[in-house]
Amino acid sequence: MSTNSVPENDGVAAVDRALAIVDVVSQHHEPITLADLSRATGFYKSTLLRLISSLERARLVIRRSDGRYAIGSYAHQLGRAYEAAYRLSEVVLPLLQDMVDNGSESASFHTYHDASLRICLLRVDSHHSTLDRIRVGELLPLDRGAAGKLITQYSETIPKKNELLALSMGERDPICAAVAAPVFGADNIFCGAISLSGPKERFTPAAIKKMSKMALQAAEKATLTLGGRWPKP
Repeated sequence: MSTNSVPENDGVAAVDRALAIVDVVSQHHEPITLADLSRATGFYKSTLLRLISSLERARLVIRRSDGRYAIGSYAHQLGRAYEAAYRLSEVVLPLLQDMVDNGSESASFHTYHDASLRICLLRVDSHHSTLDRIRVGELLPLDRGAAGKLITQYSETIPKKNELLALSMGERDPICAAVAAPVFGADNIFCGAISLSGPKERFTPAAIKKMSKMALQAAEKATLTLGGRWPKP
């Protein structure tokens, strides 16, 4: 997140800088030091301390007893509110679990994060011994991967296509592959993409056919449950 083009005393700059701090802290799975935070954001420590003071009051960031910083409880509250608004966990997670229990590769749900990234909101690892390593909350490229293709397509004001299935073979990771299908909510607003992903060697034509059917059926069921309308192929 770039904030260099806005004067420091501008209110917009302060908000952008504060959000940049939250973004960096949220991307670290371990609490981060002030020095590392300064290097990651490019902000002076004095600027960080001033903004973190506001973020602490808002419970978006907390300062631990060891002096390192972690994401605060209000961020979790926002996440719960977002999840409740779309009922995504309640509706989609059982569908992901069901596919995995029926022998699919690892099942995930991805949605738009920003102009270049998508975020993994839900994840159920497969029962296979080797997996593609994706975690809930992880940011992935928007321009690579099956889920990224669909999110890019349906995030456009007027989608160029009406595809209900995407396949990627080694795009995001050379040794991984995935199939994905879109999920729609009330008023047919695009919510995100269900993805089945794993090592590319297991994506044989027969496996792709089977998992494509599973992903489409799960996406259709999720769409109808969320109040959406499943598009005609």
